[in-house]
Amino acid sequence: MPDIISVSDLVEVYADGTKAVDGISFKVNEGEFFGFLGPNGAGKSTTIKILTTLLRKTSGSVSVAGLDLDKEAKEIRKIIGVQSQETSVDPELTGRENIILLGHLQQMKGKELEERVDKLLEVVGLKDAADKRAGRYSGGMKKRLDLASTLVHKPKVLFLDEPTTGLDPQSRATVWDYLEELNKKDGITIFLTTQYLEEADRLCQRLCIIDAGKIVAEGSPVGLKKDIGADAITITVQDKKSAGDKVATKAAAKELLSKIPAVIKTVDTEEGLTIYVKNGGLFVPELVRAFDKTDIELVSINISTPSLDDVFLKHTGKRIRTEELVKEVTTGRFGSRRR
Repeated sequence: MPDIISVSDLVEVYADGTKAVDGISFKVNEGEFFGFLGPNGAGKSTTIKILTTLLRKTSGSVSVAGLDLDKEAKEIRKIIGVQSQETSVDPELTGRENIILLGHLQQMKGKELEERVDKLLEVVGLKDAADKRAGRYSGGMKKRLDLASTLVHKPKVLFLDEPTTGLDPQSRATVWDYLEELNKKDGITIFLTTQYLEEADRLCQRLCIIDAGKIVAEGSPVGLKKDIGADAITITVQDKKSAGDKVATKAAAKELLSKIPAVIKTVDTEEGLTIYVKNGGLFVPELVRAFDKTDIELVSINISTPSLDDVFLKHTGKRIRTEELVKEVTTGRFGSRRR
């Protein structure tokens, strides 16, 4: 397949000296569902703003559908659709009027625009609410309306910057179904940024995992997980004799694990220690016996097959923390900060 997006040595340095994008290179095939997976602050949104001509890059080269970003930005804008993290619907207009407005901005009019708007409203499930003011829509409805608006001019490439952040599970699943249909039936190339592991795993045919402005891994979700070549066992430990120094106890446990031949790699995480071994289920008895000979107690053991989170952990030494998870940890049910 030919490349529809080509990025080489892309760098973006902010005015304060922060290097938001640090020399990344990648290609996206025409008709592909491609993704950028990473936590907040990884450089995902900055990259997508550059590719969609909304932010001037510091250095590097970018082409979209054979068009050079530096010389042909105006032409690029004509063939792409962009949905940002925040919805851009006008609450005073109806759903139908919002899409018509975007159509007019794309020089569409008459019967062509009317038929396109009707079809999009039906496809995103807003036909019955089409003539209601968008300000009365739920969050999920606004997201779907925003998506429909970006598609009014039939873009060749659709850029989606964390399109389901903040949606409830049902609305998120509805958006996923529609995006899959767009890609498979209409052949639209989709570039998705996300912090959701399940979203990347389900939708993306190929993806880059990005952290601190750098691409740390690239491939298909299946291939990336297969490359780990091991099961993940996460353990928590404590000193049998006393609560002791948690850091010292984890360090002692990590040293013990380094002496066990079956252990491929051990990573220190917030939860405890994550161990990578082949045939994790068979390894557990050996793990327990090894700790029984020490003053370190195994408090919990969890075994899992490799996930994209394990891929991220392997390459960065940390797990992806989504926006919702961070809020859950730092705030109570009614939003008060925990101490």
